[in-house]
Amino acid sequence: MTKDKSIFIKNIYYMLAYAFAALRQDGYKSVAGERFENPHNLFAAILARGIGIQLKQGLYREYLSRREDVSAMRGKIDLQGAVRNRLARKRLLTCEYGELSENNPFNQILKTTAILLMRHPEVEETYKTDLKRKLLFFSEVSAVDPPSIRWAAIRFQRNNHTYRMLLGVCQLVLEGMLLTTGNGEYRLASFVDEQRMSRLYEKFILEYFIREYPQIKTSAPQIPWALDDGAGTLLPVMQSDVVLCRGNTELIIDAKYYTRIMQARYDADRIRSEHLYQIFAYVKNEAASSGGIPRQVSGMLLYAGTDEAVQPDCVYQMSGNKISVKTLDLNREFSEIAEQLNQIAAEHFGTAPGFCR
Repeated sequence: MTKDKSIFIKNIYYMLAYAFAALRQDGYKSVAGERFENPHNLFAAILARGIGIQLKQGLYREYLSRREDVSAMRGKIDLQGAVRNRLARKRLLTCEYGELSENNPFNQILKTTAILLMRHPEVEETYKTDLKRKLLFFSEVSAVDPPSIRWAAIRFQRNNHTYRMLLGVCQLVLEGMLLTTGNGEYRLASFVDEQRMSRLYEKFILEYFIREYPQIKTSAPQIPWALDDGAGTLLPVMQSDVVLCRGNTELIIDAKYYTRIMQARYDADRIRSEHLYQIFAYVKNEAASSGGIPRQVSGMLLYAGTDEAVQPDCVYQMSGNKISVKTLDLNREFSEIAEQLNQIAAEHFGTAPGFCR
């Protein structure tokens, strides 16, 4: 997708930094200044630095249920176990109790990801050594089978919120780069999965406008269907990626991360019809939901740039609404990427980053 791999990988870092605010803290400044030749080294560097910061704060511990035979009562008695011990003439009680433990899913995911990165041939020895040194403090933590991780069950609260960014990176690594070898073992692929990068790309654009443009209301709402009779059974959900709103002006951005942007039709490159239909539906239904209040609703397909010869930069007027198709070149220095996003805000809202008027 890009010509200069090191610039693209550095931009993955910047996208992560917007997606996860923790990466903008002082502890990660040295990572931002490094040059990475592959994404594995970047992830290993972030993970090593993040685990080090977490170790200084203390590994998160949570109460886990334990059941064991003990000589003195602890917690509550397990009656079945107590009867079994009695019949076996054992002078032991089977008890259930809660114990604060570091061996919980948060630390297990960190350890598992670090181990896989340490095994990867493209990760430099410097990062492997750093991760190995950090894992000495995880002796009481078990590694887990990556496919068994229930990401949806992870809940962040006051005592473990510092893990949010670290587990986000772990999920990108494990779900986006995991392959199974012939003997059932797991290893990391040499690429970042397109679907995972797509989610990061979407979140980056959303968080960029939230952070840099407080004067613009930025969100990712579901767009309601404009139904005449209100009956919407079986209709799909219209989930937007980014919606920018200021006054009576609204821009719906559909962020697209694909290996190829264009599709070949009759020996000519065309914009993907399904993408145009999607953004057109978003715009027309959103405009119809204004309740009679005049609003200027526009739509944009914002593709991550590829190495294709044709990179769309088009604006269409469709049934009273502006639909544009643009590309965001991730192979440029990040300052230039930011300028491309700033230009979008300037064209549609006439405003600069952080500027209110």
